Amino acid sequence: MAATVITGEMVIREILGVACVNKELMILVTPYLKFESSFVRLDSDAIHVRIGMSAEEVMYGLRNPDLRFRFPHLTQFLEGHTRMVGFGVHEGRRTIRLSIPPTLQDDELRRNYRVERVGRVSVTFSDSRFELHQAQLQNICPGGARFLSTTESIEGFVRTGAKLHVTIPLTEEIHINWTAVARWVQDRVLGIEFVPALPTVLLGDLSRWVFKKREEDKERIERSASAALSEVAMKRGGSSQVVLLSLSSEVEDTLRAILPEIPVLKRVPPTLQALKEAVNEGAGLFLLHLPGGNLDERRRLKTLAESLGKQAPFVLLGTEIESGPLFELANDMKAASAYVLGPKPGPFFQRLVQGILRRHAEPPKEG
Repeated sequence: MAATVITGEMVIREILGVACVNKELMILVTPYLKFESSFVRLDSDAIHVRIGMSAEEVMYGLRNPDLRFRFPHLTQFLEGHTRMVGFGVHEGRRTIRLSIPPTLQDDELRRNYRVERVGRVSVTFSDSRFELHQAQLQNICPGGARFLSTTESIEGFVRTGAKLHVTIPLTEEIHINWTAVARWVQDRVLGIEFVPALPTVLLGDLSRWVFKKREEDKERIERSASAALSEVAMKRGGSSQVVLLSLSSEVEDTLRAILPEIPVLKRVPPTLQALKEAVNEGAGLFLLHLPGGNLDERRRLKTLAESLGKQAPFVLLGTEIESGPLFELANDMKAASAYVLGPKPGPFFQRLVQGILRRHAEPPKEG
């Protein structure tokens, strides 16, 4: 099923305007990181969003050329490509300003994402004879749900196309009491579609709840895959290794302190020979240390980056340099990211390293 792509400035502004009025939940994502935020205001040239992350995360996490945001809109989960254009103020609070995407895309290829992990939710439904029946909720999406009868086969009293009334106490805040149509009946299982569609406010609440559950499912799957790949990589002596190209033992000590969960971290001199040996050993990530911003240091690191090519991702790690020039150099060198290592680095860098390793880990090849 092809993804739905929304184009047209007026249509996109209308969707984003509704999201801002509702202060809708937003997930900001890069290839390596994820941040939760919310819409605040729509200007002529930018979207204001809540600052829900640390200054370090804003400075280094959102300066990614592949920054995107995801959010629920009615029964759709939309995604748009954006970039950080600065800071703003709304109602006395500081905001982040993001560019307005030229297109929005429904990033859920299925007609509706169904949440399977719903917990124990008892539901009731009545048929055309107004007889009440008990069931357990099996899954739910903004457009419908699936029930499992706790006592008897449903086929005996509900036919496909039958009109029903359903009550689903999903959460304390989301209580669905609405009409539906039976779309699928087999033994004790009943699939229903909400007809007509749920009221706007209730639909928004349910879509937001499903969107959050979907993000949780994605994160759980990514963590499981990352853990499995890391275990395989460790057994093969490979791709979870982080290599620091630097002459500084102080930088190495700092990294060991802030990367306690990285099992293999080693420092090698910033030479082509050391780089080639580390690549041959299967290193998963390189940290190219830039001690200051003089021209000779830049040329040396650019030569190393060109030699590395696409064999492994690398982060440009700066000391005694401002973040602006460092990011310009990182973009020119096609680095995965850049980071200024200060005297008291926060937890963000560990997240960044783990995200890059997870993204670039490859499953073992058969044979």
